[in-house]
Amino acid sequence: MKLIDIGILSKQSGVAPSTLRYYEEIGLIQSVGRHGLRRQFEPQAITQLVLISLGKMAGFSLEDIKGMFARDGTPQLPRAELHLRADALDQQIRDLTRLRDALRHVADCPAETHMDCPKFKRLMGFASRTATKHRT
Repeated sequence: MKLIDIGILSKQSGVAPSTLRYYEEIGLIQSVGRHGLRRQFEPQAITQLVLISLGKMAGFSLEDIKGMFARDGTPQLPRAELHLRADALDQQIRDLTRLRDALRHVADCPAETHMDCPKFKRLMGFASRTATKHRT
């Protein structure tokens, strides 16, 4: 089996060497040896890094992502959690779509001031409820 040098892994994955070292430190990936001072990785590390990237994009914490790998580094994706995350993303998309539509309306609203625009007032209420929800 051909091992991959940390520099090559960094170039192939787009992940900085410092991040690769950090991922190794917290147990997300594992080097299997060294060539001089340079860490060496098995080819499966590229797959792991792609899955880590996807997990981060989906909003999972690094600790959550760490739990999605077996000790040998093979993925063990929790389907129920993935469904919950997809549902949360659907809600976020709906909220962002409403926000975008309201912003476009406010930008084009014929009311003399934004405070005279009913849709702007609803947008402010939505922002207030959202901020309160995120604080609790």
